[in-house]
Amino acid sequence: MQRLLVALLAAFDAAIAAAVGLVVLLAPLTLLWTLSFGVTADWGALWPLTGSLWQFGHGVPLSIEVSTEVLRTTGIAPDAAAFTLSVTPLAFLIFTLLFAARSGARAARAGAWLLGTLSGSLAFAAIATGVALTSHLAAVETSVAEGILLPAAVYLVGAVCGAVRVAWEDGDSGILDRVHDVVDSWGDWGPVPSAAVRGAAFAVVGVIAVSAVAVAVLVAARGDEMVALFQAARVDALGAGVITLGHLAYLPTIIVWAASWLAGPGFAVGVGTAVSPAGTQLGVVPGIPVLGLLPESTSIWMLIVIILPIGAGAFAGWAVRSRLVWEGTPLAMAPRAAIAAGIGVLTAATAAIAALLAGGSMGPGRLAEAGPAALPFALALGGEVLLGAAILLLSPRNRDELAEERTDRWVAEMTVSDAVASESGDAMVGWPGASPAHDHDTAPLDGVGGFRLPKRDPGDPVR
Repeated sequence: MQRLLVALLAAFDAAIAAAVGLVVLLAPLTLLWTLSFGVTADWGALWPLTGSLWQFGHGVPLSIEVSTEVLRTTGIAPDAAAFTLSVTPLAFLIFTLLFAARSGARAARAGAWLLGTLSGSLAFAAIATGVALTSHLAAVETSVAEGILLPAAVYLVGAVCGAVRVAWEDGDSGILDRVHDVVDSWGDWGPVPSAAVRGAAFAVVGVIAVSAVAVAVLVAARGDEMVALFQAARVDALGAGVITLGHLAYLPTIIVWAASWLAGPGFAVGVGTAVSPAGTQLGVVPGIPVLGLLPESTSIWMLIVIILPIGAGAFAGWAVRSRLVWEGTPLAMAPRAAIAAGIGVLTAATAAIAALLAGGSMGPGRLAEAGPAALPFALALGGEVLLGAAILLLSPRNRDELAEERTDRWVAEMTVSDAVASESGDAMVGWPGASPAHDHDTAPLDGVGGFRLPKRDPGDPVR
């Protein structure tokens, strides 16, 4: 009964995640529809538009074809009548990932992470199927297969990550425990996989943090350009509200672009354009307010910003090394080098996926190329994070770290001695009156009351 309950709750979580994403789109669209066309408007296109945008938010490209009547009315060139939108507003995708990770973690704590993950993912896939089959617009087309598979894959990845994280630490009495036992049997190499994943998580969070700060600094420095583009659009309050909501949906995408800029490769806003610390080459860009943040020119000296991703890697290396010391597992040079390499590879893989989702086409003609290129971004960010992590993980151990290890060993030895003395009924080893038969440790005693001082490691630096 408990496993059935876990499956039902996981499916319910998936339904809530899909419903929240759809309602977040449907509510403002309903308001816009009412204010623009009145209550007597044709509501038949409202749900297909909502479903198409929901799929778009999960990485499904939109194929747009402008009708001939609209071309004549607006004066748009015929060669711009058909184009593809594939630069994803990542806010919807990240919400689904986080919600799925929370659901997977709860299923793992309930002891049925695999069942909960599969149940939630199947429920989300069923909802995505319904949305894909009912979201057909005359001017906007989406692939039905992609509309089903991509949202379901996003939810599945989030649920698996959340569930495995909890089950790996707490145990699942199943396959993960067996894998954990195999990894533990590797000796000094056992902590490498989990430490690499932990370090990559710290590195990615660090890169996101510095990229968000960079975007905030640009908004403060070039906010007047954004305001000017808002004014140039000449929209009313409703239109300004819609543009603002669109910017919020694209905020994570903008942060990915900023991360690529900080890493060095930069990004494009059109065919033949480049925005990077080494230089900026722009032609005519669309009048989208957020593009007012683009720097007009840069200097080669701006490449110093790559120290920020390196710093994120150093932060990850420090976090991993501190955890290893706290757990009392000082590793040799080769395992620590493998951890640093794992951090770099996992960070590069994350950067590549983010670039694929945050890049692509954002309009007709020269706007068919926008965002960061996946391979340069992944190689640059992965290499910089690897460098920072290696600096912290491969540097010699300092005196404070060595002293902490000696103290931990001493505390462990004293705990064992106390346990043995309690079981034998004798006094603590080394005190007057103790039974010689139980004085199992013949190491010399020193200090107040006969307590054993920690032995100096021959490899420790002499103070």
